[in-house]
Amino acid sequence: MEREELAVDPVALARRLLGCVLEARGDDGVVRVRLAEVEAYRGLDDPASHCYRGRTPRNEVMWGPAGHLYVYFVYGMHFCANIVGLTDGEPGAVLLRAGEVVEGRELAASRRPRARGGGAVAKGPAVLTSVLGIDRDHNGIDLTDADSPVRLLAGSPVPSDRIHTGPRVGVAAAMDVPWRFWIAGSPAVSTYRRGGRARTRVTRP
Repeated sequence: MEREELAVDPVALARRLLGCVLEARGDDGVVRVRLAEVEAYRGLDDPASHCYRGRTPRNEVMWGPAGHLYVYFVYGMHFCANIVGLTDGEPGAVLLRAGEVVEGRELAASRRPRARGGGAVAKGPAVLTSVLGIDRDHNGIDLTDADSPVRLLAGSPVPSDRIHTGPRVGVAAAMDVPWRFWIAGSPAVSTYRRGGRARTRVTRP
């Protein structure tokens, strides 16, 4: 995809990313994942955003330009990946939560052997980065560069009636903001839980 297509508000970008394909190339092969669930995070006006309190060495990539990958370490064991949107100097990104593996299933399964779905799905942000082989070394790479080890490719458009939205997952602030978007019916989509209890509240954009 072109950078101009990604330089939009994270909420609009989140919808746009559904159905797109993330391709990761390494020495051991190629894995492609069709994005099925994402979450939007703005910057200084979003209390749940890493950029809410300003620019730091950790969140530097999230300040642009658009089209770069923002990778961070969480819980001392997992990596999460985000695609940066908006314009250079204005923070905002979309967390990649889940996807369906469309190429390289055996390699994907070998990287996360205990994940459900037999290599067919990457359910959850940590599983998604694991099956793609994404880690801290990928922080800041340009997804629009044809020579990048991780690239974002356009996919088949998702019909609007299949795009659902609801509260974000695992955030303590602005937890009820409906900026999580997913493809209805995808086996990769998370079961939403808040405070240990499942919730079924769903709206459509």
